[in-house]
Amino acid sequence: MRSLLLPLHIAAGIVGLLSGGAAISFRKGSERHRRAGNVFVVSMLIMGLCASYLALLKHQMNNFFGGLLTFYMVGTAWSAARRRANETGVLDWVALLFAIVVGASVLTLGVLVANGKAAPQAGVPIGMYFFMGSVPLLAAAGDVHMLRRGGIAGRPRLIRHLWRTCFGLFIATGSFFLGQQQVFPEPIRKQYLLAPLAILPLPLMIFWLVRVSLAKQWISGYNPRSQERARA
Repeated sequence: MRSLLLPLHIAAGIVGLLSGGAAISFRKGSERHRRAGNVFVVSMLIMGLCASYLALLKHQMNNFFGGLLTFYMVGTAWSAARRRANETGVLDWVALLFAIVVGASVLTLGVLVANGKAAPQAGVPIGMYFFMGSVPLLAAAGDVHMLRRGGIAGRPRLIRHLWRTCFGLFIATGSFFLGQQQVFPEPIRKQYLLAPLAILPLPLMIFWLVRVSLAKQWISGYNPRSQERARA
């Protein structure tokens, strides 16, 4: 099983990085953005599930939860863009529970590593456990807010789609450019080019969130499938 899943994981990760970069570059709401986004979602879901299974075989619990977090972030980002305005469903409650379990598990693992009761993974700073554990709990708070309101529309839904997509891409870029540095030629590693590429989705996320937040006009029922496209 491992020999089958590892090539699939690598292939899905490469496709996810390329399609994610394309989706960010294309005008939001355009047909090219929609197509690249669909490829990104499928490839990232496959990559996340494969990563979690492979990490479980290697007893790398932080990577196991990282794969699950990727699956959650990308899946909820996709649902935010595809569903109708002001609509919720059973899957939203499942996603909320999923995020709480993942976040609490990663924070617990971080506490165990900090207290010497669990072995740390090489190259993973202790602060990363608490950072990655806080993100799904923050996302879960957003899920609770959405469920209490009975769904979201317009700018809030676009923001939900953007930040979850970008953070899912950040997990992939960080895992590849920093977690797999050995696959790159040594001159590239010495020039400190990998770290900026790894964190690139985060400043792009901030840029788009600020631009969307300050935009004077947006589609009230933003949906990439609609004939009208958001200009933000």
